[in-house]
Amino acid sequence: MDPISLALVMIAVLLAAVFLRAPIALAMGGIGAVGYMLLASPGALAAYLSTAWPDKFLSYELAIVPLFILMGNIATLTGISGRLFAASNAWIGHFRGGMAMATVAGCAMFGSISGSSLATASTMARVALPEMSRHGYSGALAAGTLAAGGTLGILIPPSVVLIIYALLTEQNIVKLFLAATIPGTLAVIGFMLAIAIWVRLFPAEGPRHARAPLRTRLRALAGIWHIVAIFGGVLGGIYGGLFTPAEGASVGVVAIALAGLLAGRLTPRILLDCLIDTAVSSAMIFAIIFGADIFNVALALSRLPAEMAAWVGATGLGPMTVLLAIILFYLLMGCVMDSLSMILLTVPVFFPTMMALEFGLAPEHQALWFGIITLVVVEIGMITPPVGMNLFVISAMARDITTAQVFRGTLPFILAEFVRIGLLVAFPALSFWLVQVIM
Repeated sequence: MDPISLALVMIAVLLAAVFLRAPIALAMGGIGAVGYMLLASPGALAAYLSTAWPDKFLSYELAIVPLFILMGNIATLTGISGRLFAASNAWIGHFRGGMAMATVAGCAMFGSISGSSLATASTMARVALPEMSRHGYSGALAAGTLAAGGTLGILIPPSVVLIIYALLTEQNIVKLFLAATIPGTLAVIGFMLAIAIWVRLFPAEGPRHARAPLRTRLRALAGIWHIVAIFGGVLGGIYGGLFTPAEGASVGVVAIALAGLLAGRLTPRILLDCLIDTAVSSAMIFAIIFGADIFNVALALSRLPAEMAAWVGATGLGPMTVLLAIILFYLLMGCVMDSLSMILLTVPVFFPTMMALEFGLAPEHQALWFGIITLVVVEIGMITPPVGMNLFVISAMARDITTAQVFRGTLPFILAEFVRIGLLVAFPALSFWLVQVIM
């Protein structure tokens, strides 16, 4: 069998394994290892594995991942999510649908700390679901808001998936963080507009409630000033060149831990739980990364990415047609595959293809633009039936809300995401303008 055919068989077998719910790390690693041996030799695979482990996992850049996960875990277990929601709700919760909008704002702020979609959705659900239910919000609107708000953890910096994309494509992490800022802000605005339109069409699903007194609103702000200061200090220091992303993550961990200690919320037991959760999450992510690395090295040996880029160029298809086809592929795969696995599997194949096309952009800007579009489309997969991961999280936590209601609740937000994709495709500068201004 020729190398290209073997690579296509590997991809087909991997997709079948994913559909059968095989562990993605084992599937990618095992299929990649077999492909590597067939394309080279068992000795070559052994030689590669003997150096790949230390080269991959002693990477300075990869140290950012567990640090940001730890920061998010400390923030979760010390009750920061509750204060973020309370502050948002105190200021905008009295509007019709305002509590749902406050949930989106709280998800955006918490997502900027945790960097994880699932953590944002599950943590904010514990805080916001009871409140929205108590104030008469429909189950569909409450569930849809939380599922969609959770996706903000993927794109709003610092994001674990964004860091993985940077490592895969050898892009500057700081520039990717900057590039994600405007698209992330557009997501927050789009979700709030979706809620505003929803409650205008169905007023009973998002009722008004009494405005909080000014004293209560100011007290709520006072409860989160240190969180805003930590987030601003970490990202400001990274953007300003005061420290590297890894150093910024370290500063964030220490600052969040000190805030928890001073508030009396971070006990030794909670800290131990945070460290254990971080170790488990990091091990899972690292296992997927290493499995994907073996698989992608085997694909590189087959020359499939290079041949695919050459083939696309020879077909004469317009660059925008190719981009839209890739977006459609991601939308379909997002229905059955988690975000990190999609990024690790597809970016090494699609990225060379995209970089070989002419969009009239500088190579660095084109790489940033494609990365942001990829992450936005992956976000949609988190809330797309039948197996969007955030849908399962919310369904598991809200037993009284039916699956059909959860699915219905996400539809306005999926439509808002399509609008955002259209804007990002039509106006690429939205993804790199801030990079040009600041750096």
